[in-house]
Amino acid sequence: MKEKRKKKGKFIKILEYAAVYLLILISRALPLKFIKIISNFLGDMLYLLVPRRRNIAIENLKNAFRDKKTEKEIKEIARQSCRSLFLTFLETIKLRFLLTPLENNKILTGLTEIDASKALRANNKELYELFDKAKEIHDKSGGCIFVTPHIGNWEILLYVTSSVGIPLTVVVRPLDNNYLEKLLYSNRVASGQVIIPKKNALVALQKTLRQGKSIGMLPDQSTMKGISVNFFGRKATTTPVPAILAITYKRPIVVIACCRKSGNYQYEGFVCDPIWPEEFKSKKAEIFRLTEEMNRTMESIIQKYPEQYLWIHNRWKTYKDKREFMVK
Repeated sequence: MKEKRKKKGKFIKILEYAAVYLLILISRALPLKFIKIISNFLGDMLYLLVPRRRNIAIENLKNAFRDKKTEKEIKEIARQSCRSLFLTFLETIKLRFLLTPLENNKILTGLTEIDASKALRANNKELYELFDKAKEIHDKSGGCIFVTPHIGNWEILLYVTSSVGIPLTVVVRPLDNNYLEKLLYSNRVASGQVIIPKKNALVALQKTLRQGKSIGMLPDQSTMKGISVNFFGRKATTTPVPAILAITYKRPIVVIACCRKSGNYQYEGFVCDPIWPEEFKSKKAEIFRLTEEMNRTMESIIQKYPEQYLWIHNRWKTYKDKREFMVK
């Protein structure tokens, strides 16, 4: 019998909320170079003090890269991955005011007031040009199924897609702390995109596609209701929802991502070629094909920036009572 996770008490939730809110206030006030120092410290603490997550990350990396990386390289990538996770959170707080799609969106830099959105565009011309391409795919397809792995800064994609005019309904996994959930939600809806919880999201996603809009998903985490397809050469349970929606509404799956470059507030974007559903004799086989191609495309991005991927998640988790995937 599956052991139920113990629920957090109200006091613990409030403490977590207070700590995160304080971190947000500090992040807003400090320059980016100090944000990176804080992220590195917190990431190192996670790597050193939470052995379960560290071991999952190292084991995942060993299986993903096998003989391609040394033991030392594996451990360093795992550490950098922990740092990247915190940087994504703190960087998004800092960038929220730069990326919010308002004409009068400005920030104070030293003693000079600048148009933040234009400044960000100037530093990331190729990124925005690439997502103009994503807008073309969206327009021609009458809506797409955009998917991204947990790599780089996936939160920025909400703002960039909004800025280029792609209307998205995005599926997110709720937190187990309702206070933090409201705080995170307020940051995400500031992008102008529609955010919906993962539970019972299918109806909302179907409605979105029927309206000619696009949806956004992060489909690279294990799930009891997933199908087993290859991911870095091993079978991993992956949600079939993107493939099912692609087949049902004849829309493409488009893998996107936003990874950090060496400069401050500079990113490399990825908008991969659309993965279209094809004519099929077996719907089940087509769902598997689309899902595996989606995973393979995400792999190619992760291989370029492995230190920015979320390796601490138990991606290859197995389920004892998992039922065989059935297609209606």
